[in-house]
Amino acid sequence: QTQLVESGGGLVQTGGSLRLSCAPSGRAFSIAAMAWFRQTPGKEREFVAVIRWSGGSTYYSTSVKGRFTISRDNANNTMYLQMNSLKPEDTAVYYCAARARSSGDYTYTLLYEYDYWGRGTQVTVSS
Repeated sequence: QTQLVESGGGLVQTGGSLRLSCAPSGRAFSIAAMAWFRQTPGKEREFVAVIRWSGGSTYYSTSVKGRFTISRDNANNTMYLQMNSLKPEDTAVYYCAARARSSGDYTYTLLYEYDYWGRGTQVTVSS
């Protein structure tokens, strides 16, 4: 069984930085893209950023563009999210997701487009 494991969440002050990591465990699979989503209580899970595994093309939500950077380490099948200039509204549980199916596009922003999910890591930004 394949699982994704996130790490790196925590508590940080406004304007601070955090780096999240995500790596698959268990049964190996071919990765087409990986992404970060986030969710706050009472709200739907929302797209944050996606990276195409081959080539490294990236796409961000407008709310994080310019502050967050998604990257990957192909050799270790690990994905990262560098979060800078954090704001209280960035407070959420952050989930990583992986897509095994490849297509011409890579800007997968919808939940159903992903095959595997992590359990999430809490990020709290204090004001």
